[in-house]
Amino acid sequence: MFSIIKKWASFVRFSHTVFALPFALAAMIVAARDQRGWPGWRTFGLILVAMVGARTCAMAFNRIVDRRFDALNPRTAKRHLPSGQISLASALALCILSAVAMVVASWFLNPLCFYLSPVALVLVCFYSLTKRFTDYTHVFLGIALALAPIGAWLAVKGEFGFMSPADMFRSSEYFGDWIRHATTGLQPIVLALAVVLWLIGFDIIYALQDYEFDRSHGLRSLVVAWGPQNALKAAFLAHMVMCGVLLGFGLLCHFRLAYLIGWLMILACLTLEHWIARRRSVNWINVAFFRLNAVVGAIFLVVVALEVIFQGGFKLR
Repeated sequence: MFSIIKKWASFVRFSHTVFALPFALAAMIVAARDQRGWPGWRTFGLILVAMVGARTCAMAFNRIVDRRFDALNPRTAKRHLPSGQISLASALALCILSAVAMVVASWFLNPLCFYLSPVALVLVCFYSLTKRFTDYTHVFLGIALALAPIGAWLAVKGEFGFMSPADMFRSSEYFGDWIRHATTGLQPIVLALAVVLWLIGFDIIYALQDYEFDRSHGLRSLVVAWGPQNALKAAFLAHMVMCGVLLGFGLLCHFRLAYLIGWLMILACLTLEHWIARRRSVNWINVAFFRLNAVVGAIFLVVVALEVIFQGGFKLR
């Protein structure tokens, strides 16, 4: 049983869930801060099911549509579909069941999440097709993962939190209320932008491994279009802008010392990641891609939780 679980977890790279999950949980915690407490174990569990379901669906879809290229690429030829470890029918079944799990979990969360769930599934799966027609495939992957914090926010609040014009003018302190609502509503959007920039940076680094293969087989990416050195410069720029956006997120949330310390640690991790990426060996790129980015997500989640706890806006119940 454990070997079967391990095989399927490896098929969809379940371990890579650590990339988007910390940002989703951080958005959940900040969204729940206004309600003065943990959103509830039911909501937490449904967010996990929805997120894992969406990601599993997207990853299975990626493996299915890319199976021909995976079979030709020496780096990926031993993956489960090209090597026959998993059948195409089984992969399709997993993709469909995961999509159903995501939609069902969204239905139990709130109506807005349910109505948006098919849109989210289309977006997260669409990324797998983009390398065939655009050099900006990394941007589409970033958008796909940025749905995680937005989805978690909507799961807790059921809305972004912006103030309608009618409510603004009905309020006796309409300008101050508008500022407070605008600040709240911008928080998940700014966090999502940070995730997009983060993904652009480290997906460019990951694409370095397949530069020669992609170029010879007509697959597109910024690495193929601009060359490895220029693409690495773009990745570094994306990560530096991401750090600026994360700093803005902290300001919007009124975070202080713990967040600043975490931000400096994230900046150090990203700088180290780019130093490692320039070594260009596959093993070093995997370290830069997986381990350091997992650390970035973990640091961000911890410092956000600490800040909300310090502010008295997060109590277990």
